[in-house]
Amino acid sequence: MADSIRFILNGEDIALASLDPTETLLDYLRLKRRLTGSKEGCAEGDCGACTVLVGRLVSGRLVYETVNACIRFVGSLHATHVVTVEHLAAKDGTLHPVQQAMVDCHGSQCGFCTPGFVMSLYGLWLTSENPGRAEIERALQGNLCRCTGYEPIVKAAEQVARIRPSALFDPLERERAEIIARLEDLSTRDTILLKGTDGRSLVVPGSVEALANTLAAHPKATVVAGATDVGLWVTKQMRVLDPVVFINHLEDLQKTTVSPDGITLGAGVSYTRAFAALRREIPAFGRLIERIGGQQVRNMGTIGGNVANGSPIGDSPPALIALGATVTLRSASGTRTLPLEDFFIDYGKQDRQPGEFVESLFVPRPKAESHVAIYKISKRRDEDISALCGAFHLEMDAAGIVTHIRIAFGGMAATPKRARSVEAALYGKTFTQATVEAARHAFDLDYKPLTDWRATAEYRQLTAKNLLTRFFLEVSGMPQELQRFAVEEA
Repeated sequence: MADSIRFILNGEDIALASLDPTETLLDYLRLKRRLTGSKEGCAEGDCGACTVLVGRLVSGRLVYETVNACIRFVGSLHATHVVTVEHLAAKDGTLHPVQQAMVDCHGSQCGFCTPGFVMSLYGLWLTSENPGRAEIERALQGNLCRCTGYEPIVKAAEQVARIRPSALFDPLERERAEIIARLEDLSTRDTILLKGTDGRSLVVPGSVEALANTLAAHPKATVVAGATDVGLWVTKQMRVLDPVVFINHLEDLQKTTVSPDGITLGAGVSYTRAFAALRREIPAFGRLIERIGGQQVRNMGTIGGNVANGSPIGDSPPALIALGATVTLRSASGTRTLPLEDFFIDYGKQDRQPGEFVESLFVPRPKAESHVAIYKISKRRDEDISALCGAFHLEMDAAGIVTHIRIAFGGMAATPKRARSVEAALYGKTFTQATVEAARHAFDLDYKPLTDWRATAEYRQLTAKNLLTRFFLEVSGMPQELQRFAVEEA
């Protein structure tokens, strides 16, 4: 049993033997270390002004990712390297090439958001050689600016892309071997247990087995992987959590396995790390991931956490349900597997027994001739929560008769839910416009959505019906420029 959280902050070794379980990295940086370059704009992972890099050893490689410090808990940082904007410039004040590009291209006006943009561009610069405009814009999805219009920031990214990382001017290239050695010394399979000044505790289990034993002893503990939801419980809802169990370091929960039958995702696999496999095997799922939060949220958030949280507007459950996914739950007494659609019982209630946690998800591979589509509807295209999200999985025989159909929606009920009446109206029939038109009315049997600030009940119901029509038009091959008129007529 270890007795401290240990990590590297810029170039300094940090050891914390007492810690508030829900102290955010941003508060620690600004209030305790006076590293005030990272700003608090939203305290919910939306604006990106607090962006920092967190590096961790993954299979022996040092991987850095941008994260939102405002919702990242210090307790999750064991055996990591935290890099803030203060670490980029040389000791003599010479700006880092990313910073200099922002100056040269006039990428900063009021300056409040600038450190976050610099860190997001830095993260992109470290990981992508000569990125195109689309990749730059994806990297900046999680950073908001009210002044520049973004164009000069994109130009700064394009300018610095011509310069590759070098130990001559980049601290992370210069320090890489040393940082790897220091992180290897910090890495341990010992479980860490810390008490805060108010008596609350946090646990960093050394293994999945230790996690199961911890939850057996503390079945009401809050399990934190990415904290993209739990962070808001603390910063917005002011919840007091005790104990808190951090699992984002457990490599056994971060494995992605692709087989002829499908894809197995460990519960700790982030959206970013799942993206490549899902985009390759299920392209529609890959496109969905590109619209979940910003890059920082995708780096932190996990698909297993999105499922375990049970939100009715979570983006991944409708897609997973439509694809026939199963979830494996684990506890100290063993494992059990069930269809994911059965995991969601009611609002805020899932089929998870005391001491159980989500261990993995299995997504069956769609047949080559099947049709899969996932539609996220939100007020903003990027970095927004869904008003509703619909997923469709269709198989037909040579005559065009529906032999398999699964439709699932989020944002339409208290849980992610299948449209079973709509499925029944389509199954066994020829997939034609007349069949689809008749099936639209079955949505009224499946869903009674609510009105909230994201959308009215009427809008949600009509949009769900229109998405079925859109799916038909795409499957039937109608030219895209004609699809809008057909949907409006429907």
